Amino acid sequence: MWVAVDVVARRIAGDIVMSDSPGAAMRKWREIFGFTQSEVAKAMAVAPSVLSDYEKGRRVPGTKFIKKFVEALIRLDEARGFPTVRKLAGNLILFGQAIIDIREFSQPLSVGEVVELVKGVVVSGIVDDRKVYGYTVLDSVRAITSMSGHDFWYLMGFTSERVLVFTRVSLGRSPMVAVRVAPVKPAMIVIHGPRRRVDPLAIILAERERIPLVVSFAESVDEIVESLRSRSI
Repeated sequence: MWVAVDVVARRIAGDIVMSDSPGAAMRKWREIFGFTQSEVAKAMAVAPSVLSDYEKGRRVPGTKFIKKFVEALIRLDEARGFPTVRKLAGNLILFGQAIIDIREFSQPLSVGEVVELVKGVVVSGIVDDRKVYGYTVLDSVRAITSMSGHDFWYLMGFTSERVLVFTRVSLGRSPMVAVRVAPVKPAMIVIHGPRRRVDPLAIILAERERIPLVVSFAESVDEIVESLRSRSI
């Protein structure tokens, strides 16, 4: 559930930041969640008039205020059982057990920088000047056992221009076959598992898709997540 909450929170914050009218975007999200100005202002520990000033464009919100605003919406929705978050997250909740972590980088990274973060070695694919904007770390076994083909395609929609990390992988064939048939492709693939070997077919598929395929030699999945989080928002 908390993976879905994180994704929704980042979606709201990003929409406000990128909006030409941040105040109008804040009002839109408050109304989507179904809260009054007074309710949200109380959760933020500010006066309703302050929130009103931001929504009407008399003040321009900074990142700290936006973060506080989004956290208030999530906290209020949690008290009701997350009805709005569940609606916005959609299928993410259904396969949340398969997602170990999903975040955006604080600034775009090169493929080489990501390789260093995961203590990886590039074994196939095209390493060019593409930028990587975020990451998704998957438990491959849980993904295979709990996700349908439709679920996986839905998830891939969140991985464009991102690194997709498959953990608990033996040879990497299944992840690359899945990527091969998916309509949206990640910027790069990292596999991590006990064998540290790669199936020849996985290498061929990475070459055909022109996607960098990386084997991580990190000691644990936790080490990978901690390293990637160090460069995330």
